[in-house]
Amino acid sequence: MKDLRYLQLWDAYGPLLTEHQREICELYYICDLSLTEIAEQKGVSKQSVSDALSKSRAILDEYESKLHFNAINQESMLEISHMLTRTMRALEDFKAAHPDFSGDIDNILSLMTISGERVSTVTVESEAD
Repeated sequence: MKDLRYLQLWDAYGPLLTEHQREICELYYICDLSLTEIAEQKGVSKQSVSDALSKSRAILDEYESKLHFNAINQESMLEISHMLTRTMRALEDFKAAHPDFSGDIDNILSLMTISGERVSTVTVESEAD
């Protein structure tokens, strides 16, 4: 991705942008088009696309500085990740200490998947500012 931070901000605050700004951001961040490709598709100058992206970034930054939704979401996801990691470790420890419950623990662990991956392998990175 060109800029993960702005993609996250766009996800959070994109509906608050104008339709034109949303379209430009979507083409740039989601479709991964260049400024030139967007300009050709929208029938505007490359400078116009650049200006729209700059203005959109400034607006997204302003929303985040006032609302902090993205920062709060990142912190929450990190806390959930830590909690799940501790839970997985506790279950594995319990399984090792009580082999009689192995089947039950394996059933519980099988429920702790996201997109087919065990949650112990899923990580959430906090943004270092």
